[in-house]
Amino acid sequence: MKSFSEKSSSDSATAARLASLTSWDADWSGLRVVVAGIGVSGFAAADTLIELGARVVVVDASVTERAEAQAETLRIVGAEDVLLGPDAVARLPKVDGEWPELVVTSPGWRPDQAMLAEAERRDIPVWGDVELAWRVRTRRGKKTADWLAITGTNGKTTTVGMTESMLRAAGLTAVAVGNVGTPILDAIREPVEYDVFAVELSSFQLHWASSLSPVASVVLNVAEDHVDWHGSYEAYLADKAKVYENTQKACIFNAEQIETERMVEEADVVEGCRAVGFTTRTPAVSMLGVVEGLLVDRAFIEERRDHAAELGALADLGPAAPRHMVANALAAAALVRAYGVEPAAVKAGLQAYQPGDHRIQPVADLEGVAWVNDSKATNPHAAAASLAAFGHVVWIAGGLAKGVGYDQLVAEHAPRLRGVVLIGRDSSELAGALARHAPNVPVYRVEPGQTGGDQSAGAALAGSDVMAAAVRLAAEHAEPGDTVLMAPAAASMDQFDSYAHRGTAFVEAVHALARDGAGPSRDRGETTEE
Repeated sequence: MKSFSEKSSSDSATAARLASLTSWDADWSGLRVVVAGIGVSGFAAADTLIELGARVVVVDASVTERAEAQAETLRIVGAEDVLLGPDAVARLPKVDGEWPELVVTSPGWRPDQAMLAEAERRDIPVWGDVELAWRVRTRRGKKTADWLAITGTNGKTTTVGMTESMLRAAGLTAVAVGNVGTPILDAIREPVEYDVFAVELSSFQLHWASSLSPVASVVLNVAEDHVDWHGSYEAYLADKAKVYENTQKACIFNAEQIETERMVEEADVVEGCRAVGFTTRTPAVSMLGVVEGLLVDRAFIEERRDHAAELGALADLGPAAPRHMVANALAAAALVRAYGVEPAAVKAGLQAYQPGDHRIQPVADLEGVAWVNDSKATNPHAAAASLAAFGHVVWIAGGLAKGVGYDQLVAEHAPRLRGVVLIGRDSSELAGALARHAPNVPVYRVEPGQTGGDQSAGAALAGSDVMAAAVRLAAEHAEPGDTVLMAPAAASMDQFDSYAHRGTAFVEAVHALARDGAGPSRDRGETTEE
């Protein structure tokens, strides 16, 4: 057993070593690391650390075929061990018989998870994959990409995509990474000489990050979300606010949400960093905004006190762009303008931007009823923006509530609801809000047992059956001129693999309804808005 003085000396040496790990070329060899999670982020972190020469043990509760395949790959490339199954994550494993010097966690792992909590009790630092990526971003003989950091309750993926498009229109080598789907560690290890990364950051990733220093950063908006993970709304806001820490040139805030401005005021930034607002209204000095149908900049021009630079038009965002889409475009424009991109490239980037699926995605018209997929509306704030875009709605909603409330959402949008179809294993919170604030709106519930599916076949089959039943119910009660909107205001993992799986199940169910004779289907394409 080590004496107290020996243990203190060892801890100090470990802390000093970890503090020195600030580039790819630092001495990572032999570092004992436990990686929590074998999904996309965890696999990238483990693979990177192995390449750097660390001694790595990977743990994950999953025992799926994919997890086993990932585990075998990591063993082949040099992992010390890969431990799978529920027991593997119940306690902190040792690495070659000694406690790890570092834990690197996948973003979804909660701080109170048993293994991470044990690491905290043992004073073992926990980094996220983004923290690791920031520390290895610099590599001898290779260009170091700058970071533009983007977070917010909603609109992150759209904004990061717009930012990428604007940067590329300016002739820069840029890529969207992070929570958008491409692990930033994978982009760092690519042989491409990137100029800049557009980095989407979730509150989970920010929780486990401490060293980031982006060129520019933005919190798009905030609303109650992930309270179950963070423990409180205040803790959620505190993690979101970390995106502004150490920002070099510009902290971009939403001038229509005072919370984001306060985050900037309280942030410890690099000297000379500016605060720049964006608004969907007429902008003040040091803001971007909208004037007579034009997106304009009064922040990044010399004559900003009495002039504005035109960045584009609302028409560049497509016909009748919703307000939140305009806000996302302005936030992206502010980021790239802070980076030095010219107005013409902002406009060209907006025109070239191609939205992804599952965000206000028109699917079909069936007998005068529009069917819209907004599976990415995983919280009330996102669902509110979606509902506001339509007049009369049959709403398909429900799922994992993540500790949030629905009273404000339902009260605000009750007048437009023709009916509600509830999905999810437990949608009691949403049902209660409907009873309180929309008592005259018919509510139809899809129970797992009503679908006719084989529930023993797993969540994927159950989800497909649930969505098929929900679509049939919505079709029975929708009238010509209505929109059937699947905007769940909840997470998907109780009945689906992901929001994308949920959205795909909806699209497939609508197409099946059309084939079964619900009426002529006029495909409305694959464009989306956020």
